[in-house]
Amino acid sequence: MPARRVGAFLTAAGAVLALAGAAMYVLPGPGLPVLVLGLTVLVTGLVLLATARRG
Repeated sequence: MPARRVGAFLTAAGAVLALAGAAMYVLPGPGLPVLVLGLTVLVTGLVLLATARRG
């Protein structure tokens, strides 16, 4: 699987997780761990996309 495709998948999944974490942070629920996980996956996906684009 190409790195660009993995980066796109991680970016999309990270965005969804970050939005869900933000919603659960406002509403009652365990939002902070999901928000942190989503932001981490989002940044990882963006870095992977940037490095795949250069190489």
